[in-house]
Amino acid sequence: MVFIENEGINDPHLNLALEEYIVRNFNGGQDYLLFYINEPSIIIGRNQNTLEEINHEYVEEKGIHVVRRVSGGGAVYHDFGNLNFSFITDHDIKSLNNFKKVTAPVVKVLHDMGVQAEMKGRNDVVVDGRKISGNAQFSTGKRMLSHGTLLLDSELGEVANALNVKMSKIQSKGHKSVRSRVANISEFLDEKMDILSFRSKILKGLYDDRDDFETYHLTDTEWKKVHALKEEKYDTWDWNFGRSPKFNIQREKRFDAGTVDLRIFVEKGVIEELTIYGDFFGNQPISDLEDRLVGLRYDKGEIEKSLRNVKLQNYVGAIDKHDFIELLYGADEGE
Repeated sequence: MVFIENEGINDPHLNLALEEYIVRNFNGGQDYLLFYINEPSIIIGRNQNTLEEINHEYVEEKGIHVVRRVSGGGAVYHDFGNLNFSFITDHDIKSLNNFKKVTAPVVKVLHDMGVQAEMKGRNDVVVDGRKISGNAQFSTGKRMLSHGTLLLDSELGEVANALNVKMSKIQSKGHKSVRSRVANISEFLDEKMDILSFRSKILKGLYDDRDDFETYHLTDTEWKKVHALKEEKYDTWDWNFGRSPKFNIQREKRFDAGTVDLRIFVEKGVIEELTIYGDFFGNQPISDLEDRLVGLRYDKGEIEKSLRNVKLQNYVGAIDKHDFIELLYGADEGE
């Protein structure tokens, strides 16, 4: 495994560009590890509606970065008390959405530090039932990015301040607040440490398990390409916020695999526009599924026929096709 040094960069726009550059351009057959620590920022999941996920006034007032990542899942808050890790590997169907497998090396190092962490639920690492790490994935079909957070000493109060946390998500967790189910790793350590010491400890623990570990520094030419990707994509309003869709029907439901929020514009009985938001995990562009349904009559039979040979889990994760069609076309509650 090769550890890629990010040279102490704290700009989330640049760090996310670096991740994507590595997964798309570095050698296949080689595993890479990347660490980074971001300035205060909200990192939006690939399929989310940014303007509905953030407390826009608060974010503007505090100068918090808002950046969309290439992986699915929900919005998360980063700051200087949070260490982000990224494993870049060859695409492996057995590892896709298998967060227990991909986080196992990090969980082992935490155990060695006396932190009784475990993977629980869809994509969270928890201690005593409280979340210390959230994880997500992205695949190009050839290479795969598995990344996550490690909350060492983050300003947890800012999570609720900066994010618009939906009531359905809070209720599904069975807790009254986000703060009550998130924890800092520092709470479970015998000795306090700063984020750079923690970074060194995690890195050493991962090194100790691998004889072939080495460190790589990007060349000037590679950094120029990373900066170009940042400017062309991660600095743009179109990528980070995107358009607000026109719709006259909205349907939303929280499944075990994540929330699906459909914005549908139907005119003269035909689906003219469709935008699918959510914090689900799929490995194919959701736009492909949207394009497949646009132009169809807004008719259950037509929709079923169009999706008959489609592997829906490639787009929205482990959500049953029947349930998805019911959400897309079924009657509203109370009708």
